[in-house]
Amino acid sequence: MVAGNWKMNGNSSLVTEFENAFNEITFDFDVLICPPSPYLNLFKSDSLATGGQDVSEFDSGAHTGDISTSMLKEFGCKYVIVGHSERREDHGESNALVALKAKAAINAGLIPLICVGEPLDVRESDTVEAFISAQLDALKDNLSVAEFEQSVIAYEPIWAIGTGKTATPEQAQEVHQFIRGYFASIDSELAQGLRILYGGSVKPDNAQTLFAQPDVDGGLIGGASLKVDDFVSICQAAN
Repeated sequence: MVAGNWKMNGNSSLVTEFENAFNEITFDFDVLICPPSPYLNLFKSDSLATGGQDVSEFDSGAHTGDISTSMLKEFGCKYVIVGHSERREDHGESNALVALKAKAAINAGLIPLICVGEPLDVRESDTVEAFISAQLDALKDNLSVAEFEQSVIAYEPIWAIGTGKTATPEQAQEVHQFIRGYFASIDSELAQGLRILYGGSVKPDNAQTLFAQPDVDGGLIGGASLKVDDFVSICQAAN
């Protein structure tokens, strides 16, 4: 899978650019765009799946500004990002809340892209595995094996998001291998089939070496997903 997270960027013209590009080219894996919610209904191409950038853990009600699973599905979404580091930091989302959002998505028939990853101080203190284990433990406390099978995990080192810094292929593989091993301790078949994406300043010139790692199953792309040519090049690297 190659997924593009536009964050709070983009406009209707960019939607048209992507629609035109992907009407001319297809890939034999999932290509996903997660635009700001006002643009979701503008995507019509069968070559692109769409997803939300966040979802509420509640079905409906007095939750101003939140978006429900049913709203995302009404606009044709198949996926939704949950637990992105920017949501965790900017909106104080806890590991437990991320797990509840992932469960709500799965219960509604959406596939959650569940983000995990460490900040720079954790990386420098060599406690990455403990930090990510805590994020995964909250998920394990709430999701069954069958529910994990309907999920995607995205590893995003926070220190590499939008900074221009990228984890080396070896660093990415090390954490991806750890994550797959974590799930192998729950269920070996789950671990083998689980898609684990890498996100963190993925660009056309580093995508192929990152995606070539044995436990990296694609990417969650930020800045480069706002440039059609770059995003297509990253998809070609995955191909």
